Amino acid sequence: MRTNRPSSMRIALGGIVCTLSLLSMFLSGVFPFAEYTCPAVAGIILIVLVLEFGRKTAWIAYGAVSLLSLFITPNKESVMLFIVFLGYYPIAKSYFEQMKRRTTEWIAKFALFNLSCAAGYAVLIFVFNMQELLSEMSMGFAWGIFAFWIAANFVFLIYDFALSRLIILYQTLIRPKIR
Repeated sequence: MRTNRPSSMRIALGGIVCTLSLLSMFLSGVFPFAEYTCPAVAGIILIVLVLEFGRKTAWIAYGAVSLLSLFITPNKESVMLFIVFLGYYPIAKSYFEQMKRRTTEWIAKFALFNLSCAAGYAVLIFVFNMQELLSEMSMGFAWGIFAFWIAANFVFLIYDFALSRLIILYQTLIRPKIR
């Protein structure tokens, strides 16, 4: 992490990263089939700020993108996914990976994922009265929500590994070219 760069560089890169994240969030309304992918991409873009300027700058950008997404993004499920998990997880991942024991790291990652998703969907279903989400998640059979949750955990595992590979890719291929 380089924090000795001028503040103009931090502001410029922060603006570019926020704009790209917001564009990705907006596209979730244009392409409804990408309501999970677009918030994930928006969060992944924030990794650049974590690696270049540290977590504090990335948290500020996450807050800005979250707030603006509420107004710009027509797909509120995508906004919820970004706010409650996919937006901050790439930042939080750096905390988890500092843990000494891998078992503790993975338990904490899965606990955060499951608690965040449960809280987010509870807000959508009970506060915003989006009952149709229950029928979408159940997929038409009794154990559908359980199957959905198991599949979501499997996808999270793949997402975490892909995120690690993207960080390595950025550090080895892209970062040296912008120094």
